[in-house]
Amino acid sequence: METESEPYVRLATLRQLHEVMADMNTARSLADTLQTVADGVVNGLGYELACVNLVRQDGDLVVAAFAGNPAAEALITGRVGSRDSWERRLGMGEQWGDLVFIPHTEGWVLDDDDVPQWYTDGPAPRFEDEWHPSDRLFAPMRTAGGSGGELIGVLSVDRPRNGRKPGAWGREALQMYAFQAAIAISNARLRANMQRALVRLEREQQALRASEESFRQAFEYAPSGMAIAEMGGDQHGRILRTNDALCRLLGRPASAMRRYAFSDLVHPEDIGTLLRTSAEGGRAELRLGRRDGTYVWVSLRNSVVADAADGPRFLLTHVEDIEERKRRELQLAHRASHDSLTGLPNSAELRARLSGRLCRRTAHAAEAESIDAAYGHPGYDAGGHGFDFRPGAELYEGHDHHEHTVAPEDGRDDGAKGLAVLFCDLDGFKSINDRFGHNAGDAVLIEVARRLSAAVRDGDTVARLGGDEFVVLADGLGRADAQDLAVRLRNEIIQPIRVDGRAMRVGASFGIGWAHCGMTADEVLKSADERMYVEKRSRPKQHRRAG
Repeated sequence: METESEPYVRLATLRQLHEVMADMNTARSLADTLQTVADGVVNGLGYELACVNLVRQDGDLVVAAFAGNPAAEALITGRVGSRDSWERRLGMGEQWGDLVFIPHTEGWVLDDDDVPQWYTDGPAPRFEDEWHPSDRLFAPMRTAGGSGGELIGVLSVDRPRNGRKPGAWGREALQMYAFQAAIAISNARLRANMQRALVRLEREQQALRASEESFRQAFEYAPSGMAIAEMGGDQHGRILRTNDALCRLLGRPASAMRRYAFSDLVHPEDIGTLLRTSAEGGRAELRLGRRDGTYVWVSLRNSVVADAADGPRFLLTHVEDIEERKRRELQLAHRASHDSLTGLPNSAELRARLSGRLCRRTAHAAEAESIDAAYGHPGYDAGGHGFDFRPGAELYEGHDHHEHTVAPEDGRDDGAKGLAVLFCDLDGFKSINDRFGHNAGDAVLIEVARRLSAAVRDGDTVARLGGDEFVVLADGLGRADAQDLAVRLRNEIIQPIRVDGRAMRVGASFGIGWAHCGMTADEVLKSADERMYVEKRSRPKQHRRAG
């Protein structure tokens, strides 16, 4: 490029510069643009070597394009220089407008930094403006003219063809070229980002269509029940869509399912469980109604799906048939709480039921508290001092909603009703085991359990403590009622029991105890047991077994 006859510049030089700028603005990709920028410095600005250092996302600069020397290009292309080293270089030397020139007299301090560079040989300068092989000239590329714009990259140029440092026209041309190169690179990046965004959008749309189809197939052909229901609003929970598995499970066609919400199908006892189930990630085990009126145990799990980015949200409900597992759980629970031979509640279950009726406070304590409440203050004394001198007053704090269990008083038949505990011990059972074996004894126990269960009221409890001991819990009985019940149960037991063609008979001794609050379950059972032994000893030995 002509630099000697400024400001008189050949028209051919301007045309050449215009052509290289047009080329870099019409490149098809970012990589082509970068290489065109480097080639334009060599072909249009009259330098033998040019390097494009591009700013990466992390701020460091990478050698992205090189022109003028294939050997040097292979050596440094792709290498990275730190941002700190570049900032140091751009802040030293001579400032030629927006350009930075570092003469060979100062450049030795840069030999140890991490900026990729090449080395050229040549004789020492013979005159003042002659280019030295170790001179360095940098043209920062910024988004706006001057030093205020964002740094896009840096052009490194070397070895002007005329062998001299660029004059005013050469400097202006390189500075203008760097500015246009920044615009071209920014535009190329924008086009590349838009192309990547379009490709990504198309891929996302394809993935969305594939996902929707996968969801449809997974929904329709899932082996367990699936449903989509409305979320929020007046129609919350209304079923919009079901798969075949759920329709088969409930015996209802898809058209009929759309008339219901899950609250319409759930067992009345499980409504609370359904309402407590959280919409997002909620899980519950409850019963759903079939078309034939029966119910099936299911595991119900909810998740939320959106129709679009800001569209309505729906409830995706997964329904799994757990009828078999629930049946096994109930069987295991029944085995843990019931006697394996007779099927009656066992000792642990009996104590649990009895303890559930009793509290630690006596009925008298509850009565005292009600009197205190009537006066408006617990422990209020007539003297008006507000102190409570009743022993054990700390036991009566708080409001008690428990309905206290009381027992009829001894020696009186005033019509009071209570929870009777009848302790039964079989008479003559050991001789049956000794004479006929344990199989016969087991058969007798099973029949006795059946007769006791058949003779009591619904709601009464018949339990087996173990061996030949049974207990009956009967609520709402007076003393005469309990005695009549004991007689009736004894008469049922003493009837002959046929085992393997033989008629066997056992007798029964009953002790009647009464449960009331303030007692423990063990205390109640011990009281009935003691009364049973008193009754057993009071009868002649020959009358302790039937017939």
